Amino acid sequence: MTEQTQGPDAVPGQRGGNDNGDAGPWATYVAAAQRLDAVRRAASSAAGEQAATMQAAQQELASVRARLAPQRARLVQDLGVPVAALTAQPADRALAAQTVATGPEAILAALRQARGTADAADAAMIGPGPAAPWRPWARNLLVYGPFAAAVLIVQIVLYLIAPSGSLPTYALLCGLSMPLLAFGLGWLTIGFVYGGGPAKVDRTPIVGAIACLTPVLLTCMGVGLLAFIR
Repeated sequence: MTEQTQGPDAVPGQRGGNDNGDAGPWATYVAAAQRLDAVRRAASSAAGEQAATMQAAQQELASVRARLAPQRARLVQDLGVPVAALTAQPADRALAAQTVATGPEAILAALRQARGTADAADAAMIGPGPAAPWRPWARNLLVYGPFAAAVLIVQIVLYLIAPSGSLPTYALLCGLSMPLLAFGLGWLTIGFVYGGGPAKVDRTPIVGAIACLTPVLLTCMGVGLLAFIR
């Protein structure tokens, strides 16, 4: 017999190379199955990569939030930055949405960039913050104080060198003129040193008057104490 007997398990279309047209459908089926398997593998790999990217993005988001919270607190509490200035504006939100619209990779890249920006901000904020501006009364006291000390020194010198009979006259002249002179010099000095800006300089006249009159009170108390002891 020239024909071979086919077994019950023989696959249709695989009788031999001599059968014309029988191998075509089977080869097409095998090629389609291979392509389907390749597509399935690629889809599974892409899904796995996308899941890994989303997990990394969630970790980056948690890290960025943890980094921004103390920075926001320091800016508001220590540096006095308004809360409204730290709130994202509609234009910023629209730009951020456009940046991450392409997929998880773009989201992860944007979060990594945000973390880098937060790291740079931390590096810039290391160390003590800028010193708060002085209060006007404390700043002006540095000017009124030396003039008041000069008044006290002059009064003590005059008390020591003045004749005993002319002491009330010197005390009256010094007690009226020198505090006014010290106050006027302090007033002019504050305007000269801290003036020149668009805002009006606060010279704190009450603080200046108290500072310039304090030497007179101290001198009177000293003279009275000496008189009481003698």
